[in-house]
Amino acid sequence: MSGARVGVLALQGDFAAHARILRALGAEVSEVRRLADLEGLRALVLPGGESTALLRLMDGAPWLDALRAFHAEGGALLGTCAGAILLAREVQPPQPSLGLLDAVVERNAYGRQTESFEAELAAPTFDAPMRGVFIRAPRLTATGPAVEVLARLSGEPVLVRQGRVLAATFHPEMAADDRLHRCLLDQG
Repeated sequence: MSGARVGVLALQGDFAAHARILRALGAEVSEVRRLADLEGLRALVLPGGESTALLRLMDGAPWLDALRAFHAEGGALLGTCAGAILLAREVQPPQPSLGLLDAVVERNAYGRQTESFEAELAAPTFDAPMRGVFIRAPRLTATGPAVEVLARLSGEPVLVRQGRVLAATFHPEMAADDRLHRCLLDQG
């Protein structure tokens, strides 16, 4: 949706790469650093990074409540890696989350930084397989009945959608593939 006003949470992680892709698709992109920056957005990317560090950066302001309200008022969300962790209803080991995605997520489930990898993902809802870049990636260990699996790695879900919420356990912004960002714009 060309001209859509989209935000990228810019507290940590590779938010600049998401912003570049969205701008190339014709979106008006805002870097979100304060709660007031959510005003007027149609969609928001919660980028990768480190989920506990992100929660520490959010401490002191009601970020989780504001993000839930953003979604309740019609905003679409895309969470990648740490962003997917924040979207889940349950996180292992336990930590706060938004609870907007009926899924259980295990943090760092694919191993340490040195065990990061790239892989081709089965993505039948898209026109071709996707490339996934997994860096200290989380794993979706359970999903509820309303969660649609859009891509899998070795049979396991790695990209899911529930209503206006998209969650990827990998980094699509690092794979030179804009299809997931297009999907977000279509929902926003």
